[in-house]
Amino acid sequence: MSTFDDSDDFEIYGSDGAEVAEIRVQLRAALTDAMHERDAAAVAAYRSALAALDNAEAVPCDERAGAIEDSPGSVGATEAPRRVLTGHEVQYLIAREVDEREAAAASYDRLGQPDRAQRLRDEADALTPWTT
Repeated sequence: MSTFDDSDDFEIYGSDGAEVAEIRVQLRAALTDAMHERDAAAVAAYRSALAALDNAEAVPCDERAGAIEDSPGSVGATEAPRRVLTGHEVQYLIAREVDEREAAAASYDRLGQPDRAQRLRDEADALTPWTT
């Protein structure tokens, strides 16, 4: 199994994915709860984290799109298995989401916009439980 680095060049790993699946289930449940509670900051944070995980699992496209007549003809012919992230990678990605929000909040504070800064801190706080 390869180790994770900050290059965003993930490889397909041999983990069973159970830990990652559980984190996704927890994030989706938290998203549903936040939607019911009308907690806009938490909803934004959970959606963003789930999207970051989906993006990290995406397989890069090595080819440019060509003419439609040159494309494979059957359904699913262009499908590729998604990357499987490890629990460590998921925690790293969510921690990166938290760090980005905290850095942006600091910038808003410097610009004299404390309301926007607090919104970002609320988002960061919503994601913090999944960083450990």
